[in-house]
Amino acid sequence: MTYLIIFFVIGSVAYAGWKITNRNAYETAEYQVVAKDSPFEIRNYTALTLVTTPMRVESQGNDGSFGRLFSYISGNNESEQSISMTTPVFMDMNDDPGIGNMAFVIPNKVAEENIPLPKSEQVTLRDRSAGRFAVYRFAGRINQDSVAQAERKLRTWIENQGFSVNEHAEVAGYDPPWTPGPFRRNEVLIELVD
Repeated sequence: MTYLIIFFVIGSVAYAGWKITNRNAYETAEYQVVAKDSPFEIRNYTALTLVTTPMRVESQGNDGSFGRLFSYISGNNESEQSISMTTPVFMDMNDDPGIGNMAFVIPNKVAEENIPLPKSEQVTLRDRSAGRFAVYRFAGRINQDSVAQAERKLRTWIENQGFSVNEHAEVAGYDPPWTPGPFRRNEVLIELVD
């Protein structure tokens, strides 16, 4: 009986820790699904304010990019204001392969009131305009191969639908690093143009 109680207590603590740190515990960037062809979607995103920093794609944030953004929302900003974590973490690639930017979404309440300026020169604020995006959702770890494969699938689907698109693709990750690959929510987004 003692082992059963210990197992129950450990299981309950583990479950509570997972619930507190999983993606459902965070505000998510607002969007409206206007069409769905699973695993593809067309979404309308509202305008967003992002805090961004340069990153190396293969680093998974281990190049300091995630740490710089986390430091900013933890109070390393001009107002020394703590800001809630949000999802997703957006990543975009530059023309230089393997180099890009990582961005956190500023929560709506902070964006409406007063966004603190970053202290670090490597951290900047930028606005992302509202827009309509084609999205492909996939599981696993984000790396150059998984992103390239997901982007190919999305571009093929877009072409078959006859949409015109922006050439630029973004990647969105929703989960903490300790989430097992099969349970991770990742997406590739490409903006549609009229």
